[in-house]
Amino acid sequence: VQLVESGGGLVQPGGSLRLSCAASGFTFSRYTMSWYRQPPGKERELVASISSIGGSTNYADSVKGRFTISRDNAKNTVYLQMNSLKPEDTAVYFCRAYYPAVYWGQGTQVTVSS
Repeated sequence: VQLVESGGGLVQPGGSLRLSCAASGFTFSRYTMSWYRQPPGKERELVASISSIGGSTNYADSVKGRFTISRDNAKNTVYLQMNSLKPEDTAVYFCRAYYPAVYWGQGTQVTVSS
C-alpha cells in the first residue's frame, strides 16, 4: 500500500497550489479520502474529506471557500486545490485513506511566506 503526496512547495501569500496524492495497493474507490495538515509545533488536523464516490465533501472552517478537495477514481488520485493561501496554512500536508483500513502518506511540505 502506498499513498504518495506531491505538489507542495513555497508560495507567496495569496497564491495557489494543487496537491496530489497517488494511491496504490488497495481499492481506492472504496475509501473515503482526506487531507490533514500538521503546522510546526502543532497537532495534526483535518483539512478536508471526500466520500468514496466523491458525492460528499467537508472542510475545516479555516479553509472553507479557499480549498477544494476532489478525486479521480480512474487515476486512483485525490487532489487538494488551495487558493488564497495564508501564512497560517504553512504545514506538512498528509493524505489519508479511511475505511475499512487506515493508510497515511508521508506528507508534503507547504510553506506560505513572502
